[in-house]
Amino acid sequence: MPDMNGPYKPGTPCWIDLMVPDQQAALDFYCDLFGWQGEIGPAEQGGYSVCTLKGRPVAGIMKAMNPDGTVPDPMPPTVWTTYLSTDSLDSTLKSVTDAHGTVMMGPMDVMDLGRMAVVTDPTGAVFGLWQPGSFDGAGIVNEHGALIWNELSTSDVPAAAAFYSAILPITTAASHMPGAEGYTEFKASGRVVGGMMNLDQSPPGTPPNWLPYFHVDNVDEIQAAAVRAGANVLAPAFDMVAGRMAVMTDPQGGPFAVITSTVTEQPA
Repeated sequence: MPDMNGPYKPGTPCWIDLMVPDQQAALDFYCDLFGWQGEIGPAEQGGYSVCTLKGRPVAGIMKAMNPDGTVPDPMPPTVWTTYLSTDSLDSTLKSVTDAHGTVMMGPMDVMDLGRMAVVTDPTGAVFGLWQPGSFDGAGIVNEHGALIWNELSTSDVPAAAAFYSAILPITTAASHMPGAEGYTEFKASGRVVGGMMNLDQSPPGTPPNWLPYFHVDNVDEIQAAAVRAGANVLAPAFDMVAGRMAVMTDPQGGPFAVITSTVTEQPA
């Protein structure tokens, strides 16, 4: 079901947000592309924008800045951060360090909404952790303009599998989908919630990363619209085992994928 009501199971991707040099330009691009609504938030919240679709939260966009409000120099890469849900941030962070991950930021309270941290796994992929308070995460998924999948590309699949299973109630297994040989699935509470593949399938020099996929009704039309708005195409629209997809970077360099999925079961 596309509408989400209630907290995500621990280990499930529950939220994504984007840090960019030009927040308004990013809001214009994604709102026009996916039909979101969003505006720069209040100063007391650092201007953080919670974008919505059909009145439900779908993603966050914020201006790149240091904790003291100054502009970073150099500017960090523009990337989407995937947040995994946890019911105990402190214990998960202890497990992160025990499993040779690194805490980059946090833990910190976000008003009454929840608690968060940003960490890296042992292969260098950055991701977030979210312990919900009054805010569970994305309120709509798996339909046009909303998040449908999160995928880790890593230099060491076995090491990454061991790490994520050590910090959260996640299991990993080889995909049994025909044509997806070599692909690994993440499961939380027995449900497939994300995927993982080796970086050797990515362009040379690509660092380990989590990539968000947005469901769209027509990949080719969205790709064309994104290009007209200044996006760059990394992988032009193509058919694959789970549907038709494309990988692009937004005008500020943030990678994302779009897909028209033919898979009936998606993370929730």
